Amino acid sequence: MRKTIWTIVIVSLLLLAGFAYWRFYFVFGEGAKAGELNFLVKKGYIFKTWEGKLIQSGLRSKSPNTVQSYDFDFSVPNEEIAQKLLSNQGKVFNLHYKEYQGALPWRGYSKYVVDSIISMSDTQSTTY
Repeated sequence: MRKTIWTIVIVSLLLLAGFAYWRFYFVFGEGAKAGELNFLVKKGYIFKTWEGKLIQSGLRSKSPNTVQSYDFDFSVPNEEIAQKLLSNQGKVFNLHYKEYQGALPWRGYSKYVVDSIISMSDTQSTTY
C-alpha cells in the first residue's frame, strides 16, 4: 500500500512539473513583428519588468463600423534591449519575440517576450 501511494505521489509531481514546463517555459512560437514603438514602461510591485506596445501599420475592425490599429503588447526581460528601445521611442522597429503559453511575474506581464531587435529605422512620413 505504501509503495502505491509513493508511486502516485511521484507520478503526480512529474505530471505537475511537466505541465508547469509546458505552460511557462515551452516556447509555443516565435517570430518577428514590425511597427512603431508607442511606449515602453518599467512597472511592477515586486518584479520590475519592461512592458511595451508596438503599433503596426494597417487597420482592422473588431466590430462593424469601427476602425482600430494593430497593436502588439510585449515584455522585455533584457535590460540592454529595453534601454535601446527606450532611447529610440517613436522609431520603427523590427522585433524578434518568443510566445509562451503563460506569463511569469519575473519575465513580464505579457506572454510575448522580445529577445532581440532585428532592425530599427526612423518613422516613415506620408504626405496626404
